[in-house]
Amino acid sequence: MKDQLYLLRPGFMNGPHGPLYCSDSVGVEGVLSFFPQLRTLLDVHYLEFPRPRAALVAALGEEHQSVPVLIVARGRDLKRGVPEPRGAKGERFFGDGKSIQEYLALQYDLPVPS
Repeated sequence: MKDQLYLLRPGFMNGPHGPLYCSDSVGVEGVLSFFPQLRTLLDVHYLEFPRPRAALVAALGEEHQSVPVLIVARGRDLKRGVPEPRGAKGERFFGDGKSIQEYLALQYDLPVPS
């Protein structure tokens, strides 16, 4: 099983504002661009802006619909130094761009963000 990464699809509208992109998602997208091998190691999902975001509600509950979010694969051993993920509905997850980038670097033996 692979880690599940959820990002907002760019070009969304927020009421009268837009098209927009998620500044937290774009940082994680940059890591995917720098290290394209991650796309084969993760399942990357692009979500639409409006809530409810059904995939996240099903996996983590209604209170955890913000993106970006990375759900750690069940049974995955975390490497030394990886920060402790949050938990919901029996899943472990990272719910912000900075912690996702740190997790990806440490778990997948990549350069760490500065």
